[in-house]
Amino acid sequence: QSQLVQSGGGLVQSGEHLRLSCATSEYSLDYWSIAWFRQAPGKGREGVAYSSTYEGTSYYADSVKGRFTVSRDNGKNTAYLQMNNLKPEDTAVYYCAIRPPKYGANWNSGITYNYWGQGTQVTVSS
Repeated sequence: QSQLVQSGGGLVQSGEHLRLSCATSEYSLDYWSIAWFRQAPGKGREGVAYSSTYEGTSYYADSVKGRFTVSRDNGKNTAYLQMNNLKPEDTAVYYCAIRPPKYGANWNSGITYNYWGQGTQVTVSS
């Protein structure tokens, strides 16, 4: 059973927005760093965004900078990925993942993450 529960996603048109959620009842997002990855059909997994309150860092893939934002509600232990101005190339299955603070570790290296959400489909039509 996934320890990270994702929600959100769906089918939207180009230029529209969506918000993905990633909730955990076991891990404090004040401490654990969170990242969002995506995998499009026939492509490898791609790091999209990263945020760590503990480290005081956040990173975004160039392809989503200015359009996607990671936020969190620590009281609800839930993180969000707000996706604005969506494009057809954003179509993918999106995953959240968490890891303890790892200063200097490559944020978009999936193997450094301990727990993963179940994934949610985002489809953007042109």
